[in-house]
Order: sequence, then C-alpha cells, then structure tokens
Amino acid sequence: MPFLVQANIDDHTLAEATGTAKEAFAKAIEWHIVQRLINVTINDGTKSYTIAEFSSAMALLEIANTVEVDALGPKAKGK
Repeated sequence: MPFLVQANIDDHTLAEATGTAKEAFAKAIEWHIVQRLINVTINDGTKSYTIAEFSSAMALLEIANTVEVDALGPKAKGK
C-alpha cells in the first residue's frame, strides 16, 4: 500500500511517496526531527494522519494482528 508523506516549507508543500508504513513513518520522523519541518502528515490514500496519529493507528493494527494470530492457535504461528 503506498503512503504519501507531506510537510510544509514556507508556502510550499514537500511530498514523497513511500511503499510501506515503516518507510512513511521513518521519512515523517526524519523530516520533523532532523529537518525541523512542521505540519508533517502521512496519507494512506484514505485518511491523513499526524505522526502521533499514524503511530497509534499502526500500533493498534499490530495489536489486532497479534490477537488474531493468537486466536487461530499454533498452526497460524507456523508450529
């Protein structure tokens, strides 16, 4: 799933497409922390997230996937 990372520089918008959520998060953090850009967002094609919102959404998705695998039992875990 492609993601679009965007930030504002003065009156211009900087944008970069990434292929994974991990790459999008890393790029957003780099822009915000290292390059000190403001209003950094990550768009998944449906919704635009702040860095904090995206982090929370991805953590909740990871938890849901873990719970789902645990509910399926040992076969789902490759045992």
